[in-house]
Amino acid sequence: MKSAVSIMAEIPEELHQSLKSYLETHPTWDQDRVFAAALSLFLLQNSGGQNNETSQNYRTCARVYLESLFQQSN
Repeated sequence: MKSAVSIMAEIPEELHQSLKSYLETHPTWDQDRVFAAALSLFLLQNSGGQNNETSQNYRTCARVYLESLFQQSN
């Protein structure tokens, strides 16, 4: 089951300009894909503990991260 959550966040102007520049030079990527990749990588790198729930969350984040990296353009 795939669900989406809308996120509204303020980011520094410099980061916004970098994102805009990246998206202009990488037409197969969009803002949602970049944010999904970045957020899932952050969660992978900062997950803690080794209980069952944490392990499941880690696997889910890994799946989302890899899917966002290797997603084919529509």
